[in-house]
Amino acid sequence: MIVEILDMNKPTRATALGILMPNGGWWGESEGQFFCDEGLTLPTEEAIQAKLTELKAEYKAQAYARDRKAEYDALNQFELISDDANNGTTTHKDAVNAIKTKYPKP
Repeated sequence: MIVEILDMNKPTRATALGILMPNGGWWGESEGQFFCDEGLTLPTEEAIQAKLTELKAEYKAQAYARDRKAEYDALNQFELISDDANNGTTTHKDAVNAIKTKYPKP
């Protein structure tokens, strides 16, 4: 698996809260707490954790796609496709299939 040093898409408590309160009205996290505008009620910690667990499962299930993308991006796909068309080869197809084999869908 490709090591991800910093993954801004990894779900956090703030991500979960943003989904639970899509119209906003909440801010920051100070010592593990969120705050919201007057008249609004934050979801319970249990609701936030349940949503976070769901998001983390979805994120984990897509690990193969993130790994594949990193390798697809490293391919010069247009050149491979062009060379295959000119030479009657299957270099592009073979490279894509190798990546799919390396990172299979769960």
